[in-house]
Amino acid sequence: MTVASELSYHASTDGDIAYRDTGTGAPVVLLHSGYVDHRLFEAQTPALVAAGHRVIAVDIRGHGWSANATEPFRWADDLAGLLRHLDAGPAALVGVSMGGAVAGDTAIEYPELVRGIVLSGASVSDFQYTHEATRQIVAESHRTLHSGDIEGWLQVFLRSVAGPFREVADTDPRILDHLREMALHTIAKHTPGERNWHVPMTDTWARVPKIDVPVLTVNGTLDSPDLLADAERYASTARDGRSVLVEGTSHFPNLERPEEFNAIVLDFLRSL
Repeated sequence: MTVASELSYHASTDGDIAYRDTGTGAPVVLLHSGYVDHRLFEAQTPALVAAGHRVIAVDIRGHGWSANATEPFRWADDLAGLLRHLDAGPAALVGVSMGGAVAGDTAIEYPELVRGIVLSGASVSDFQYTHEATRQIVAESHRTLHSGDIEGWLQVFLRSVAGPFREVADTDPRILDHLREMALHTIAKHTPGERNWHVPMTDTWARVPKIDVPVLTVNGTLDSPDLLADAERYASTARDGRSVLVEGTSHFPNLERPEEFNAIVLDFLRSL
């Protein structure tokens, strides 16, 4: 099944936020990982629409076809503005990596707009890696990106996709090509060393117990051990949380095992 829908744009106070709005029914918002865009969910959108959901796949500010920031902003404020514009709340939020952090922040700051959250490859928004191999990848990513070495950065980015326990060559090349295309599109919107206007939330662990909607964490067994541990902690700290592991995948189970990922998410959505 192919789902076709043109991008739409919400005129925020600091430029347009791009999104793809498809289907009808209970709204589900898809929030992508860093450096990519709404196309991360090409294998999820048709399944969700077929199950009777309105699917809103967002390009987070500074990514894809959304505007870059020119002033301080918070992820949760951007998403809340879009949901209100679309009259789409309360919605289920499904976020991968950075998108999971956006989902969690929004559930904390705007609980009236959220009816459940799925965090995949994600924890709290101020999570910091402690696993040494992963920390080295993150440090190298920052160094190459800030120096303008885009090809070097891209190689590090793809290493992070593979995870700390396997090589890039062990990952399906079609997934790598898909991620590479999206990442290059987003990086082209930026210049080395430009100011990061994002205002992060702090003390998020203290706020997780206040999340009063169901929470599901979905992680690949080959992802960074500290992220897996924090995902378990998140699920146990939230009032109504549970966790699921997807065997043989790393940071993007939605790409590596899309049918299994879709079944897990749809089962969660039916419980809301």
